[in-house]
Amino acid sequence: MTPLLRDLYGHQHWADAEHWRTIEAHAPVASDRIVRERLHHIVLVQRAFLWIVGDRQTPFAFSKPDDFATLADLKSAARAYHAEVAAFLAALPPQRFDDTITVPWFNDPPLSLTVAEALTQCAMHSQWHRGQNATRLRELGGEPPRVDLIVWYWKGRPAAAWTPS
Repeated sequence: MTPLLRDLYGHQHWADAEHWRTIEAHAPVASDRIVRERLHHIVLVQRAFLWIVGDRQTPFAFSKPDDFATLADLKSAARAYHAEVAAFLAALPPQRFDDTITVPWFNDPPLSLTVAEALTQCAMHSQWHRGQNATRLRELGGEPPRVDLIVWYWKGRPAAAWTPS
């Protein structure tokens, strides 16, 4: 794996955990439908990208926000994704990053990307939606965590902490 992709996925894991902890600590945000739907969307797309760069032996399992009875259930799915993507990336042969895949939800025109490009998109997509949730958090009286990539570098590339310390 390239050093940049390694960093993007280390950062994604850390930033997602920071994001979740902050949301859970602020009740108006934790109960907000918009934030919950966006959290679901983040998890859904992360899982979708893991599926498209994987073996695709089974159909992709789409979910809906209501499939998760509680915010904790959705958080468990987010944590599970990070464990799965870490194992996937650790086992991915270096030559696989240059393989071309088709992104099935782009049809007109079709979209082909390398595995490395698809993985980069997944990391960048998560950052985009964390930013949207940060805005919503501020609207509801909270203070969003600083989760820019440069902050992760500045802090020494910390590991994800899903529970308060």
